[in-house]
Amino acid sequence: MTARAKKAPAKSTSAKSESAASPLDSRIVLMQGDLTAMDVDAIVNAANNDLQLGGGVAGAIRRRGGDEIQRECDAIGTIPVGAAAITTGGKLPARHVIHAASMELGGRTAAKALRTSTAISLRIAADRGLKTIAFPAVGTGIAGFPMRECAEIMLAEVRNHLAGATSLEKVYFVLFDQAALDTFEQVAAGLPSPKPN
Repeated sequence: MTARAKKAPAKSTSAKSESAASPLDSRIVLMQGDLTAMDVDAIVNAANNDLQLGGGVAGAIRRRGGDEIQRECDAIGTIPVGAAAITTGGKLPARHVIHAASMELGGRTAAKALRTSTAISLRIAADRGLKTIAFPAVGTGIAGFPMRECAEIMLAEVRNHLAGATSLEKVYFVLFDQAALDTFEQVAAGLPSPKPN
């Protein structure tokens, strides 16, 4: 069972539940809420490699953040599956959007692409000196990736990143519903304690 965290300043106003993923790391927070409402340095978009903001998380980001984000994505162009790119946050509370390309447009997310795009997203954030970042459960919507496997991969990548030198002070997982939050909490509770690098 995970411990309940103190209220975080970067928390979404629509969040219904928040917990620290201990024994994972006190810097990892699991919560239910609206990713696009997060007041953090960056939110992560569950992107396709053409960086087209269509449905799901990407569509919600475009609706709330405005067309400026899509224009920046168009300027970047296609990136490899498993890579990531950064844009401004447009009208979002978040200052940046990191687009984690875990699939091709209209395709499905694969474990390898999820793992590498998560790791690269974290590296981009650290390279920019960002302190807070919020992830959705990448690939579990229209891309059809299993929620539990997503939690296992993403939590492991975040924990590995935080075990090294990084500017990141807080990593949020903002889950769409209670079932997703429960799955992430169960996976977090079952992971062994992290080993510092």
